[in-house]
Amino acid sequence: MLQILGDSGRDCEGVGRRELLQAGGAGLFGLTLPRVLAAETAPLSTVARAKSVIFLVLFGGPSQLETFDMKPGAPERIRGPYRPIASRTPDLLMCEHLPLISQCTDKFCVVRSMTHDYNDHSGGVHYLQTGHRWHIPIGGGNAPTLADWPSMGSIVEYCAQQSVSAERRLPSYMVLPNTLGRIQDFAKSLRPGEHAGWIGQQYNPLTTQIDKRFPTDNPYWRDCADAELTFQIEGLLPGSEMTLDRLERRRSLLDQFDDARRRAAGSRLVEGYSAFERRAMSLVTSDKTREALDIRREPTAVRDRYGRHLFGQSSLMARRLVEAGVRFVTVHYDFIDGYGWDSHQHSHDIKNHLLPTFDQAYSALIGDLEARGLLSETLVVALGEMGRTPLGNADWGRDHWSTLFSALIAGGGIPGGRLYGASDKDAAYPADKPVSLEDLAATIYHALGIDHELRIVNSEGRPTQIVEGGTPLAGLWGG
Repeated sequence: MLQILGDSGRDCEGVGRRELLQAGGAGLFGLTLPRVLAAETAPLSTVARAKSVIFLVLFGGPSQLETFDMKPGAPERIRGPYRPIASRTPDLLMCEHLPLISQCTDKFCVVRSMTHDYNDHSGGVHYLQTGHRWHIPIGGGNAPTLADWPSMGSIVEYCAQQSVSAERRLPSYMVLPNTLGRIQDFAKSLRPGEHAGWIGQQYNPLTTQIDKRFPTDNPYWRDCADAELTFQIEGLLPGSEMTLDRLERRRSLLDQFDDARRRAAGSRLVEGYSAFERRAMSLVTSDKTREALDIRREPTAVRDRYGRHLFGQSSLMARRLVEAGVRFVTVHYDFIDGYGWDSHQHSHDIKNHLLPTFDQAYSALIGDLEARGLLSETLVVALGEMGRTPLGNADWGRDHWSTLFSALIAGGGIPGGRLYGASDKDAAYPADKPVSLEDLAATIYHALGIDHELRIVNSEGRPTQIVEGGTPLAGLWGG
């Protein structure tokens, strides 16, 4: 769960921050005291092109040269060891280890000019999920803090809570299969970016958790048994042990904080707390929540198509959740013990594990959404927080390179079979239509009908724009 970091400073109404967090600290999923924040004059919404977003975060940074921006004419030391293959998109050569995706490129757009200068995993993944640069310098630590910028999903949750009843049976924002970093070393390296940060923990995602079997186990790469794929809500006991009676007793623990809440009763930060407390309880006791999280309800053939590995089954769960009404679902493809998309020295992992699992899961997700009539109303975004260096290392690993990487964007009315932007001859820098992470965030908000110029009052009472400097990529829709 997100830890409370920093000092115990006091807010302008004389109530200590730590006291307030203690007052709300018994929330079921890290929910704390609601912070009633106001939007400025900018409208909450514009015309929505999509109802939901599935955000596939390939943490560590896939190589553009080994995926969707191959340079077969470049010198061998740049082009890498893999052969390009044709796709259904004119002028798009792809890696030979993505054969399934090569047959569905007519369903998505490849953005080949993503760029930023934050060449660090924690800062980069915060930037990717929020559209804002991280406040902690490169190398200054990994852990999320309450001062972080709110994720795009948390802004979606915020807007939903301002406009509809708090008694919804499903949240607007969920994260699968784990909080980023939790599975790496049993929650010792949590990463920033997915949380609500300064807008308040009540806008954090509802997060599931799935454990690995032993420290070096990587369930993203192997078939997982149904007994592992419980998608247990983080912070609750395993399903077989969590009865309604136990839930009621867990809720009764909130009584221990009555005195602290009474002391804080004069603060505007506690207004509406009981409403969110009731919402938390309604979520975990809801039949709709339990049904959506029960992946065993899916036909065997569908599950096999996605792949029985953790990324495949998490991608399938994302489809189930948007179908049930969740508006923003983030799926993290995490790395474990250095084995993942942060592939400095592990090209065999790219060939044998990373590309095949992504190829299977992504192609199945796009095809499944289309077959169910959901692709037109679901924006699917897949990318890492950076790319890799044009020059390879030994065994064809590559180092960090944030100045150029690729993204796949599908659905939400975006025509497929197209390329947006271009790179230079070595896939090192954008040569046309550079796209910042601010632009990406503005585009996602635009697709959901949320005005990217929306301002929310921060903890200092200052109206703050949810994206600063970003412009929606209207060209993705052909505009």
